[in-house]
Amino acid sequence: MSWAFRSLPAAVKHLTQVTPAGQEIIRIAREVLSKVDAIKSVAGEHTWPDKGSLYVATTHTQARYALPGVIKGFIERYPRVSLHMHQGSPTQIAEAVSKGNADFAIATEALHLYDDLVMLPCYHWNRSIVVTPEHPLATKGSVSIEELAQYPLVTYTFGFTGRSELDTAFNRAGLTPRIVFTATDADVIKTYVRLGLGVGVIASMAVDPVSDPDLVKLDANGIFSHSTTKIGFRRSTFLRSYMYDFIQRFAPHLTRDVVDTAVALRSNEDIEAMFKDIKLPGNATNLLI
Repeated sequence: MSWAFRSLPAAVKHLTQVTPAGQEIIRIAREVLSKVDAIKSVAGEHTWPDKGSLYVATTHTQARYALPGVIKGFIERYPRVSLHMHQGSPTQIAEAVSKGNADFAIATEALHLYDDLVMLPCYHWNRSIVVTPEHPLATKGSVSIEELAQYPLVTYTFGFTGRSELDTAFNRAGLTPRIVFTATDADVIKTYVRLGLGVGVIASMAVDPVSDPDLVKLDANGIFSHSTTKIGFRRSTFLRSYMYDFIQRFAPHLTRDVVDTAVALRSNEDIEAMFKDIKLPGNATNLLI
């Protein structure tokens, strides 16, 4: 019976059309499976509190620059927890958690599209402008958006890593960015900046003076508003002790009590209000390990 239930949502992919009644059956089946998983998690918490699995869905930027220290420390603390990371677009990530294929979604964009997820703010971050030493902007300490609009830009694909804020900033200034190349990976963007394709606009955490000595990093705080990375999970998820620990390692202000208080609220708007007066970390470099 359990196997048949779990096969039902997957089988829908092979159908050309699902009736409203069928959609309702699928929704109920997913709720049942979620409760079954919660029962298993409760049993596991009391039987093997330090053993289990954790599925994290996130973007390349978070996986490459924000999470390594967190994951290293987590695995050292919980050697019997199997940790699986899935990378994708913010929409794919949120959908994976919404459908129960991952426990946590960590991203900046698109999580707000899924009302069934509890979304907790983790840290603020902003962008930096990167150019080669020979570029005309290289000698400037800061750059205005009008100056930036004069050059071809290399940046993130729309829907990734706060890209929407770049478009918003240019629209606000009544300007149109000249975007000549986009990618989902900051390392790819930096490669094409080095080739002289354009001016790079990437997350500040993705620029390292040690690994990127051939690039000049310029402050862009005056151009773009900060973005907020969030961690999301299904409201029905039973959080194991090690899951609480993972959350706090990634966002130290998200203690178990804070998380439980947020989960008890009715909506993500209420959660936003709860964190309104809480100062979030300004970057992802001081995460617990």
